[in-house]
Amino acid sequence: MKSANDQTPKVRLDKWLWAARFFKTRSLAKAAIDGGKVHLNGQRVKVSKEISAGDILQIRQGVDEKVVRIKQLSDQRRGAPEAQLLYEETTESLAKREKEALARKSAGGMIDRPAHRPTKKQRRQIHNFKDYSG
Repeated sequence: MKSANDQTPKVRLDKWLWAARFFKTRSLAKAAIDGGKVHLNGQRVKVSKEISAGDILQIRQGVDEKVVRIKQLSDQRRGAPEAQLLYEETTESLAKREKEALARKSAGGMIDRPAHRPTKKQRRQIHNFKDYSG
């Protein structure tokens, strides 16, 4: 709760992640925080943690990890251009993500993918093999 003389606004972490458009819903943001995919200033935090401008967030989404500095607080979800004004990604984070994306793209040709889905018979054989060996 805010007192009358407290002028620094506070926003819950899950609400800010949703408003900044890192996650589509607050429940997805909550699941990511609970799963340890979001760290505030290098520490695991709870969903209800109140954040402030200047805090550093590490956010893992899929294979990408972003390190962002909170510039502004908001608990209202707006358009993407306005949401991007709420944070600033560090240059190290951008460089690392671009490097990893390039590595994934170049390795993409090396991954052998099947030409088609397995038939029902082939799926049964796969399941039987997995059940037998596991």
